[in-house]
Amino acid sequence: MKEFTYFTARSVSSAQAAARDGGRYLAGGIDLLGEMKEYLASPDVVVNVKALPDLETIDAADDLIKIGANVRLTTLAADDTVKTSLPGLAEAAAEVGSPQIRNVATVGGNLAQHSRCWYYRHRDIECLKNGGSTCYAREGESRYNAILSGNPCISPVVSNLAVALAALDATVIVQRDAADPARLTVAELYQKAWENPLAQNSLGPADLILRVEIPRTSTRSVYLQVSEKGEFDWALVSCAAAAEVENGILRNARVALGAISPVPHQSAEANALLEGKPPGDAAAAVADILLAGASPRPDNAYKVPLAKTLVQRALLKLVS
Repeated sequence: MKEFTYFTARSVSSAQAAARDGGRYLAGGIDLLGEMKEYLASPDVVVNVKALPDLETIDAADDLIKIGANVRLTTLAADDTVKTSLPGLAEAAAEVGSPQIRNVATVGGNLAQHSRCWYYRHRDIECLKNGGSTCYAREGESRYNAILSGNPCISPVVSNLAVALAALDATVIVQRDAADPARLTVAELYQKAWENPLAQNSLGPADLILRVEIPRTSTRSVYLQVSEKGEFDWALVSCAAAAEVENGILRNARVALGAISPVPHQSAEANALLEGKPPGDAAAAVADILLAGASPRPDNAYKVPLAKTLVQRALLKLVS
């Protein structure tokens, strides 16, 4: 690990100024410190954003819930308003890592974390995502990699919260160079990762996530994941679903899959198929639509039936 300057920002503008000068943001530090120890990141300045004002609150109004980027995942998973109004998001937060990790990991950090592909994380390998010319996972060990991608890299999104927030139709508020913060859908937050193998998301070097805003339009939401271990493990596949539910009928339903694509994977066609139906009538067809474009490798073909099963279970759980 090379020497670096440690700077505690007291305002968003000072944090961004430091980040523009070869810096990286530090909140919980789970991802950044791992990359620095593995020599994948060597920032000149580590910008501590934990002291920024107004980023550690959860504000609930009648029609909108605002969650600051520095809210700890332990807090998010345990918050009564979140558990009542956004249970799928609370479930997603509770599945992240271990209690020790959730005690320091933040909402913004979970959304902005980098690839966990072992070829990218290996300091002696220069893969496509790390500036090389080859995605070694395509012909190598691909068990944990994506089965859908818009570019040659098959490193999947690993954020639990991104999948849940996509299903909840959340907006991510990001401070860029403009005076007014940008408002991004979850799809927009990750769009560049679909197109560009070097991108982890659509954030620029100094872009700072301020909060997420979730409308109270869904009466039910759920998050499910399957991992190799029951505790403290990354998802092999994850699924989130949200909908207005009345008498077992779904309205404005949305489904998102994680760990199968560089982005939280959604389909407008699949969501439309659920409109006005009980989930049991359309769940299998929705799963087929979501996985229709999958191109699995020999090592990760298991993700297709696993994802289809999770979609059906998540939809049925919405009305249980």
